[in-house]
Amino acid sequence: MMRRELTIGLTLCGLASLVTLCAWAVQVPTASAHCQVPCGIYDDQARFTAMREDATTISKSIAKINELAGAHNSLGMNQATRWVMTKEIHASHVITVVAEYFLTQKLKPVTKGDAAYDDYLASLADHHAVMRAAMKTKQAADPAAAEALSKAIDALAKRY
Repeated sequence: MMRRELTIGLTLCGLASLVTLCAWAVQVPTASAHCQVPCGIYDDQARFTAMREDATTISKSIAKINELAGAHNSLGMNQATRWVMTKEIHASHVITVVAEYFLTQKLKPVTKGDAAYDDYLASLADHHAVMRAAMKTKQAADPAAAEALSKAIDALAKRY
């Protein structure tokens, strides 16, 4: 009997460890925007396509959150929570792509006083506008925030 209890205990302990590991792995954010090796392999339009898809997903998430906002049942609460999480993930992805791909890989610094310095500052402002708009979509379930994100992405895309 003691051996059977020990086996069951170890099995449950292993299962709990596996569940904990899986939960941890799902929660760890990954950055797949691009490597930070100067490989020279860039696909700006693919990044904009992905960010536009993120913005569309954020927009749909906001619509679903607002649709489910009045639901006072467990299914509605569960679905609303999942849409909030989806919105957060996609907004974070936009921020990560701008930071880790465009700002670190593509945008080259220009020294103050150089002829291209004003354009450099305007470009920084466009990148920052996308990141702030993505952040704003995290803070509220407002369709206007999602629209502002889409417009900021389109404005930045004109630079590339």
